[in-house]
Amino acid sequence: MEPIDFLGLLAGTLTTLAFVPQVRKAWKSGQTRDISLAMFTAFTLGVALWLVYGLWLGSWPLILSNIVTLGLAGAILALKIRNRD
Repeated sequence: MEPIDFLGLLAGTLTTLAFVPQVRKAWKSGQTRDISLAMFTAFTLGVALWLVYGLWLGSWPLILSNIVTLGLAGAILALKIRNRD
């Protein structure tokens, strides 16, 4: 593995893991009132586009981190839409 790929994996891991506490909190409490629907919609779309970009480049750090981040952000977005609070 190239050092730059390791750096990308580390960055992707840290930024992806940052969503885990938010997903856990929203899932347990059922509360998403303080989460902006517009922001999370734009963010989730942006992550999906980063994933396409990573696939296009064949960049495993981008692909892996954005697959996981898309799942986590998508979960928060789904909770927000379902709760409509």
